[in-house]
Amino acid sequence: MAYYYDEPSRTFNEYLLVPGYSSKDCIPNNVDMKTPLVKYKKGEEPAITLNIPLVSAIMQAVSGEKMGIALAKEGGIAFIYGSQTIEEQANMVRKVKANKAGFVVSDSNVGPEATLEDVLALKEKTGHSNVAVTDNGKANGKFIGIVTGRDYRVSRMSLNTKVKDFMTPFENIIYAKEGTTLKEANDIIWDNKLNTLPIIDKKQRLVGFVFRKDYDAHKEYPNSLMDSEKRYIVGAGINTRDYEERVPALLEAGCDVLCIDSSEGYSHWQETTIKYIKEKYGDKVKIGAGNVVDEEGFRFLADAGADFIKVGIGGGSICITRETKGIGRGQATAIIDVAKARDKYFEEKGVYIPICSDGGIVHDYHITLALAMGADFCMLGRYFSRFKESPSERVMINGNYMKEYWGEGSSRARNWQRYDLGGDQKLNFEEGVDSYVSYAGSLHDGLPQTLYKVKSTMCNCGALNIKELQEKAKLTVVSSTSIVEGGAHDVLLKETTFNNK
Repeated sequence: MAYYYDEPSRTFNEYLLVPGYSSKDCIPNNVDMKTPLVKYKKGEEPAITLNIPLVSAIMQAVSGEKMGIALAKEGGIAFIYGSQTIEEQANMVRKVKANKAGFVVSDSNVGPEATLEDVLALKEKTGHSNVAVTDNGKANGKFIGIVTGRDYRVSRMSLNTKVKDFMTPFENIIYAKEGTTLKEANDIIWDNKLNTLPIIDKKQRLVGFVFRKDYDAHKEYPNSLMDSEKRYIVGAGINTRDYEERVPALLEAGCDVLCIDSSEGYSHWQETTIKYIKEKYGDKVKIGAGNVVDEEGFRFLADAGADFIKVGIGGGSICITRETKGIGRGQATAIIDVAKARDKYFEEKGVYIPICSDGGIVHDYHITLALAMGADFCMLGRYFSRFKESPSERVMINGNYMKEYWGEGSSRARNWQRYDLGGDQKLNFEEGVDSYVSYAGSLHDGLPQTLYKVKSTMCNCGALNIKELQEKAKLTVVSSTSIVEGGAHDVLLKETTFNNK
């Protein structure tokens, strides 16, 4: 006879946090949001710790190299999507790792035979006022000059003028050698009243730039997540089919952590993938797995060797797995159940395996609920897809800016490996939709408000860190009528207007 759960499967919307005592020190600015990303033994420290409990989803419409850089600056990690060629994914990882804190790899480059028209087109595309001139027109070519706004006047020059005829040549440029520290580079900039300082290697190849404007900007990112070489930390998604070729390419590119991207983690294929990677590379290569929704699934992946485990099936805003297959579990119930399994495993084995809540986050407070219920961090797709750093196009719909957003199980993504259980390719069906989400501007402008809300709620619960929140949180199930009561009701709302001055 089939097994029946006694309790219904619940979503985050069905819970509220009950306030606890807040001391005078319990204010948002004092809240520490650090949380482990990968497993560790009792008494030890995890190899990677997040500075904020958020990572971006392994999706084409969410996690490219721009999101990787932007999210690492804020203290989280982007998992570069794997539904692309191995070379393309590795190159995205390489671009993130090429960015040291304060050192920027040039993405505005031309060759000496390019024209003023080419420079103007490139500036229009990138928005950068400085264009590096290299012998081959590539970022790592031999550095031979630079073009700034002072080097030309469009009204007095032909658009066919060659770059080599109006650029500032190398011999007239102040530069620094590779190995120069950020402090030394900034000193050179200030002492010589520069806006831009090129960094070159022994063969005069361009390594990157340090900009005067970034000096103050670096202070805006105190939570930046970096490795021992001051490079941004980045993750990447893999599948259970081509991992023998994909994993070494990602590691060579500098990837810090891997994650199996699959709709269902309780499978032979995930076990095989994890064990292959652990046997070949040992514990130095970190790999997350999932997704699961109960203790059995958690135990299976924990015993297989997963470094963190993702929880959630069918809860994503663009996921229709429950609708098409009738399989899944309410996200809140899944997190509560798996968190108990994780704590039980820790008591038995002395190994703490972080769990990631993947899906079901609609409102900012849902993040706090997920953490209170036991999640160590959350993976977000729709949330991050709204920002300009996501790879999707910004479009105008009915007078409003929107961003395109599609699921990895949609026909657009064609990421069938994520759902592949063997069988005929032509029998695959969609488990995701193609959609739009409201454009939210830059990540740096939008994310801090979300984090402040989470911190504020944690203070209401008397918690100054995530572990305290999980220990002190009091949660109550809400009725449908209390949900109505919780919003604006029995009033006529004024139309909200915005002052754009």
